[in-house]
Amino acid sequence: MAATKALCSTCLQRETCLPSGLSPAELERFDALVEQRRDIRRGDSVFRAGDAFTSLVAVRSGSFKTSVPYEGRERVTGFPMAGALLGLDAISTGQQRCSAVALEDSQVCMLRFDTLERASRKWQWLQRTLHRMLSREIVRQRGLIVWLGALQSHQRVAAFLCDLCTHLRARRQSCKAMVLRMSRAEIGSYLGLKLETVSRSMTHLQQLGLLEVQHRRVQIVDEKALRALAGFAAER
Repeated sequence: MAATKALCSTCLQRETCLPSGLSPAELERFDALVEQRRDIRRGDSVFRAGDAFTSLVAVRSGSFKTSVPYEGRERVTGFPMAGALLGLDAISTGQQRCSAVALEDSQVCMLRFDTLERASRKWQWLQRTLHRMLSREIVRQRGLIVWLGALQSHQRVAAFLCDLCTHLRARRQSCKAMVLRMSRAEIGSYLGLKLETVSRSMTHLQQLGLLEVQHRRVQIVDEKALRALAGFAAER
């Protein structure tokens, strides 16, 4: 894994990684807190469940799969993309609770947490930034609970695709024709569905005229109807 110095002030993903509104001076101070930037090859992990927690990991480019061991198998907990912050759930225990594996060649920024803690006691704006990041993760987890508890299988898949589309659009990427970096089995693990159920749900959504699916390529034909089916509000 190659490592170089990263600069938040010149990063195209800073608006999705850091809360908006930081001044140039605050961004410069944050630059000093970033330990290094690492290239992570597809299939490699940035950390594993049980590893000692030392740093928060900001995804600069690419995408990852996070998972926890569950009854001798892997349970997928998320698919963080550029702008996401990994390792927040390890702060309380000092030990990584999940594994983070790259779904494609990716790049991350390492932020030593002990350095962040000391700096946050000195700079109130940094403390607010960390609190906002933690709040964002809590909201994400709460949304996942709703998906798994209240939606039927085809609605869960629709909600997953809508959520993925929202993330891509926030990063100024097109979501009309997406390439899914994760497998159907990994999507099923994340949504609490069997692989066959995910495939049937994709076919059902395609038959409704909402999607066109070809292997890992998914084109959203009617996003408004897809969001309505998933119970998502229409994006503006």
